[in-house]
Amino acid sequence: MKKRQILIGVVALCVCLAVGFCIFKAGEGDFMAAEYAIAQAQYPETIAYPAKPDGDEESEWEKYAELVDAYYKQNYERENRSKPYVDGLYPFYQKTIQEFLVCERKENRVYSPLNLYMALSMLAETTNGNSRAQILQLIGASGIEEVRQSAAGLWEANYAADGALECKLANSIWLKQGMKYTEETLRRLADTYHTSSFQGDMEQKKYTMALQKWLNEQTGGLLKEQAGEITLTPETILALASTIYYRARWTDHFDEKSTKEGIFHAAGDISCDFMHQNRAQTYFFGKNFAAVQLGFNFSGGMWLILPDEGSSVNALVQSGEVLRLIKEGHQWKDQIFIKVNLSMPKFDIMSELDLKESLKTMGVTDIFDEKTADFSPIIAPEELPYLSKASHAARVLVDEEGCQAAAFTVMAVSGAAMPPEEQVDFVLDRPFIFAITGADNSILFLGVVEEPIK
Repeated sequence: MKKRQILIGVVALCVCLAVGFCIFKAGEGDFMAAEYAIAQAQYPETIAYPAKPDGDEESEWEKYAELVDAYYKQNYERENRSKPYVDGLYPFYQKTIQEFLVCERKENRVYSPLNLYMALSMLAETTNGNSRAQILQLIGASGIEEVRQSAAGLWEANYAADGALECKLANSIWLKQGMKYTEETLRRLADTYHTSSFQGDMEQKKYTMALQKWLNEQTGGLLKEQAGEITLTPETILALASTIYYRARWTDHFDEKSTKEGIFHAAGDISCDFMHQNRAQTYFFGKNFAAVQLGFNFSGGMWLILPDEGSSVNALVQSGEVLRLIKEGHQWKDQIFIKVNLSMPKFDIMSELDLKESLKTMGVTDIFDEKTADFSPIIAPEELPYLSKASHAARVLVDEEGCQAAAFTVMAVSGAAMPPEEQVDFVLDRPFIFAITGADNSILFLGVVEEPIK
């Protein structure tokens, strides 16, 4: 049997925007993808955030209050679905943050921990034997059933499309015409991961364009150039794609009139726009760092973590304090509620990671070798499938109204000291760490800003 490649493509996009909402269902509106559709994923109906009544009728305001209560109840129930699983992700976060954010080169870096977890969960679903065991060990799961429960809980907790918050996850599998696949695995991907199925001729450029178009639709076109580089080849047996699209407003936006030019001190001094905000909030501090958290409406927030002068982001990441702070949040021992004079640069950063060697370093090796890779749950072993490529790209933009953040993964088989009593200046004018968290405190993005504008 001719050696073949299996393409597992996983694409994630997390976007937080201040204005404008474009609501769509995964796969809808994309006539090219629909042409190849076998089955479309089913998504839950969510209660929309109600619009305030125009008039003064008491009955209308009573109805509005009922709808608001129902909306908040829905969100509370949704966020609690992942509580048994969120803390279990931290060992995985710790392995990946050490691998992807510690870098001797003075360059921006960012990745999506939650998307990588979902991608590897789907990959585990399509593998078996030692190939699966290595993936399970990396993501910290005792078995595939635990992965299924965790992935489903995290998906349900983070999915929202209600007009006030948009955090939409979508998955798809792209099959080769004429190949036989295990129906049970396809059903499992649909039921647990809400995966839409498509099938077509891998040799036709139109099929590749359908995949690219689907990715662009799910990610708002923010990674159009990167999506355009994803291709299906005659050797490709299947492709898996997973996306996350998130957008929300700052709870307290920055006043554009306060934005002023300043200097960011990195490898060299960089002139860029700094946003300013002065308000009472919780100020966190620890050994060699200080931090604040900015909230998003109806969602999680963004942690801003600044190493002390003379310390480095690498040392702080390696210490484990970054993830411990995010996990403990307001249970953190060293904190004070104080007026914080925040100054942070508007930034637009992007990084691309080759995951293949990193996954091998973290113990996932068998899937890269056709002699040891086991994809038997999805395709016959005689096809000799193996993972030949794994890459990740991410981009985060921050301005006065909010942030935009996008990432995709493609896997192809062929403290500061105690602050003053009254106020503190928190000036992000040198390399710092940030983390974007979801409604359930899942970490959507982690990154290091070495240069605000590249």
